[in-house]
Amino acid sequence: MTGSAPGDNGDAPQGPAPAHALMPLWAVSLGWEMERGRQVVISGQIRDRWWFNGRPAPFRELMVNVLVGRGAEVVGWWDPVDGLTFPVPGHRERFDSLVAALPAPEEAPVHTPDPSGGWSASGTAASGDSSVSANVNRSGAAADPADDGRPEDGTRRSTARRSAAAGLLQPRPPRRLVSLEDVTAQARRLAALSTAATAFVFEDVDHALPVADPASAQGYLRLRAAMADAVLPSTAASGGRARNAMLVAVGDLSRLPGWFWQEDPRVASLQIGPPDQAERRLWLSLLRQDFRGHESATRHDVEALVGATDGMAGWELDALARTSQLRRVEISRPDRLMQAHRLNVSVDPWSQLDRAVMGQAAQTLRSSVIGQQVAVDAVAVALQAAFIGLDFGESGAARPRGSFFFVGPTGVGKTELAKAVAKLIFGDPTAYARFDMSEYQQEHAAERLAGAPPGFVGYDQGGELTRRVQERPFSVLLFDEIEKAHPAVLDKFLQILEDGRLTDGRGQTAYFSQSLIIFTSNTGTEALPGLLAAETGDGPSYDTLRRHFSQAVEEKFGAIGRPEIFGRLKPGVVVFDMLRAHHVAGITDRLLDQLAASAHERNQVEVVFDRPGVHAWITRRMALPEQRAYGGRQIRNELELLRSAIVAHLLSQSPPPGSRIEVGVDHTGQARVSAIRDSGPGSAGALGGRASPLVGRVLPASDGT
Repeated sequence: MTGSAPGDNGDAPQGPAPAHALMPLWAVSLGWEMERGRQVVISGQIRDRWWFNGRPAPFRELMVNVLVGRGAEVVGWWDPVDGLTFPVPGHRERFDSLVAALPAPEEAPVHTPDPSGGWSASGTAASGDSSVSANVNRSGAAADPADDGRPEDGTRRSTARRSAAAGLLQPRPPRRLVSLEDVTAQARRLAALSTAATAFVFEDVDHALPVADPASAQGYLRLRAAMADAVLPSTAASGGRARNAMLVAVGDLSRLPGWFWQEDPRVASLQIGPPDQAERRLWLSLLRQDFRGHESATRHDVEALVGATDGMAGWELDALARTSQLRRVEISRPDRLMQAHRLNVSVDPWSQLDRAVMGQAAQTLRSSVIGQQVAVDAVAVALQAAFIGLDFGESGAARPRGSFFFVGPTGVGKTELAKAVAKLIFGDPTAYARFDMSEYQQEHAAERLAGAPPGFVGYDQGGELTRRVQERPFSVLLFDEIEKAHPAVLDKFLQILEDGRLTDGRGQTAYFSQSLIIFTSNTGTEALPGLLAAETGDGPSYDTLRRHFSQAVEEKFGAIGRPEIFGRLKPGVVVFDMLRAHHVAGITDRLLDQLAASAHERNQVEVVFDRPGVHAWITRRMALPEQRAYGGRQIRNELELLRSAIVAHLLSQSPPPGSRIEVGVDHTGQARVSAIRDSGPGSAGALGGRASPLVGRVLPASDGT
């Protein structure tokens, strides 16, 4: 295949030149389709660049090389901004000469009235009527209506008339073709001639002919008729079956009407994707000297970067080399280089973590989640590995920093542990994002995560998940009750867990390489009351629960036909223990502290709980198997009794700011609230009514708490 290499100014020099040996695959496919006699609709990354003739070449330059190499005498390029242009020097002159040689379009005859009041087919009046004359002067110009037919004199007016009439016959420069309708008409006439090889490319016709506009259908019909009327030129240099080319190039194929390219077997569709592995290897080998640290880089380093840049466009590969210099990241560190390029952040929260803090991660998390030592230790170990950056294989840098599957009874701290992880790693509560998967039970709900496909309502807004990660790449993403999601929704997570990325309906990619992915599930909880009833004492052991829930999760994913998802999540499966009796008091104290803090903040009232009495009461209430099956959430439900009593007291008594009240439970299970009246030094009354700085004062605890 031959081609002409355009110069730096975008114009191609005269004459064909040998093309680069590594022609992009889509350009080769274009030649094949043309050789089959087809016209082609090209879509995809037409704004990108490809390595060609020793330098990056844009789409237009490469297309011109392909068309000129196939013997095109005229290559015309139309777009909505510039109209019809000719990238190759001399092609405009050739186009003008071909148009001038075209036969004039047939015109309707001009009818003039005859003397009898009828109409004659000739352009002059009937010979018997001297009062009617053709409105054309001797020179062929239209006569001035003010001219009365008298001989010309030397006046200024007559001289101006003669000059204007003479100017009508002077040759004028060809009119520039701008509108798509005019260009289509001329291109159709030239493409139907076998005496010359012509090629016309129509770029971004979807902007000139919006599908939503009913009037656009006529424009597409004209364009398709021009594509169908094209013939095989007798002067084709290729000597094959390629017809005169009438090609269409758009960024998004869905913006064209389907019937335009689907209903005609003579029209083929060609999708241009990002550079493949061979093309990326060529790009990076030729751009190698532009990267920082290229002197010491090995072939292994370049190959690692080839794998890490999968899906990147040619423009991005060039920008990646600039990022290497701007951010001072060497080519031998593809993980850091890709992070600096994609996220464009100057501060990496992972690199800001203190080693001592990460070393004490288990103790920190254990203070937030009560009674889940095994789960906390498993999460802490995974976080420490993510902090050190140790993983299997080179592709680990693209995957999420960590992926966990929290499973176990309800209300035992799965969500609380996710929040504690976000606070530990990123130090920001807003870094935690929760997605309730019970809202994704329908198949079409998968579009909410990554956005609707192009052409559907709302596709330009992106997806909820992709938009969140694009805005906050350093996040803890919790997908709650994942077992309730539709299997089509679960398929979205395969790409996230394996490649660490997800592309939305707008074509923008969200990268999860700096995020933590946490799935929670209550699968197997329905059998927990039976396990509690069958066991005596404190219930089944943790090992029994671990085997039960692990098997339940594996069977669940097998039942929905997604065992591959469980295979990727299995190393991160964390089984939570059930609520044990000795954990009830600790969870109760935390909830009471939250209740007391709320009363102090909203009403400036100090609440003092009779904790020994509350502990004894709540322990008796939670001893029933049906109560313990709901975990800590049931403890909060039971404490609603105390909250209601406090609310009733505040409404009825209206205690002034600084007041102190005592809350407890009597032997019958009834809540009691009473005011505490202090009169001694240091009391609230002695301090002028100000509230005590203590919130929720703890009375002496009972034995064993």
